[in-house]
Amino acid sequence: TARPGSEEPGVIQEFHESEGNNSDGQLDFEEFVHYLQDCEKDLKLVVKSLDRTNAGHVDPKEFVQSLRDLGVHISLHHAEKALKSMDKTGLITVNSKDWSNYPVAEKTENIPEIILYWKHSTIFDVGENLMVPDDFTIEEKQTGMWWRHLVAGGGAGAVSRTCTAPLDRLKVMMQVYGSRTNNMCIMTGLMQMIKEGGMRSLWRGNGVNVIKIAPESALKFMAYEQIKRLIGSNKETLSILERFVAGSLAGVIAQSTIYPMEVLKTRLALRKTGQYAGISDCAKQIFRREGLGAFYKGYVPNMLGIIPYAGIDLAVYETLKNSYLQQYGTNSTEPNVLVLLACGATSSTCGQLASYPLALIRTRMQAQNVTEGNQQVTMTGLFRQILQTEGPAGLYRGLAPNFLKVIPAVSISYVVYEHLKTQLGVTSR
Repeated sequence: TARPGSEEPGVIQEFHESEGNNSDGQLDFEEFVHYLQDCEKDLKLVVKSLDRTNAGHVDPKEFVQSLRDLGVHISLHHAEKALKSMDKTGLITVNSKDWSNYPVAEKTENIPEIILYWKHSTIFDVGENLMVPDDFTIEEKQTGMWWRHLVAGGGAGAVSRTCTAPLDRLKVMMQVYGSRTNNMCIMTGLMQMIKEGGMRSLWRGNGVNVIKIAPESALKFMAYEQIKRLIGSNKETLSILERFVAGSLAGVIAQSTIYPMEVLKTRLALRKTGQYAGISDCAKQIFRREGLGAFYKGYVPNMLGIIPYAGIDLAVYETLKNSYLQQYGTNSTEPNVLVLLACGATSSTCGQLASYPLALIRTRMQAQNVTEGNQQVTMTGLFRQILQTEGPAGLYRGLAPNFLKVIPAVSISYVVYEHLKTQLGVTSR
């Protein structure tokens, strides 16, 4: 029961926002009862979802396991401490009554926003293929918020890729034409491109790179949802390893389907002025001269590159985050945004360094007809050839522009994504 005058302004404000009260601005008894019933239902659902043994309460082990499923690792001691602060019976368990009596601090009003920001930050596009798609809540799927997030992410990716396209084309040029004799650097590479085809030539290959965002995102999302159902069966949440497996398989399916567009992007980026009239003309010429198999050149190193990139990225991120929490987790339950960004940047760098030689071999194989004439070299043959002529450094040509574009790409993605979210009416709850 509520004591008169005991309600805090934040609660009243939340009530007005959630209930959509009548136009007279007054709070009548019936509206207030509805509000309390809704809150109680929500709290009971929270306890029920955490209660795995259906005992009617949550014990520390269930609490630890539920957080682990979300990717948050805490010790049993911390879980007991958290539950003790809510527990009124002294049994170190929490039932729905304890939960509803627990005073929630003002700061936690932002928790859903933070969780959604963390979940959907994987949409940020740095021009590379993202392996683990987004997890959407049941509510988001029912209200249609999921497709708005995907549209906002796709739009942000298109703008981001277009803004960093000159660096992306430079990376491809350095991967294919860079050698000891032609030691192309960033400035000389850009000047060569401008000299050959003017300023517009810096954006060669960007059209197909933007077009492939929509089918790739849609295929990845649909495949991920299906694989999650097969792996998780009736489970509400998947472990990090299960998410990684589901995400990697979804990435393989999406990449296999749109791979011909990757080959077109490389060929268009490497083209000379007037060589192709457009995307369709490029596709026709490749098909006529080299056959259907040409659209899957470099497919094997591309698929092999998915596992080290996604695996190392995820493993390093989790390791860094958990080691930070173990050292400094006493004062704060979750690292601040700067720490998470640092962990993300480090893990992404490690993932890219591990998979970059495979990405370079893939690009060289996609461009074989352009550079080698009719001579076709296998993946292992190319590895040996590069190591013999250029040494291990030859496997990392084009790495500088690749890393240079990451910060502007992520920054542009973030700004555009937030703006599109507002335009599309994406809500955080």
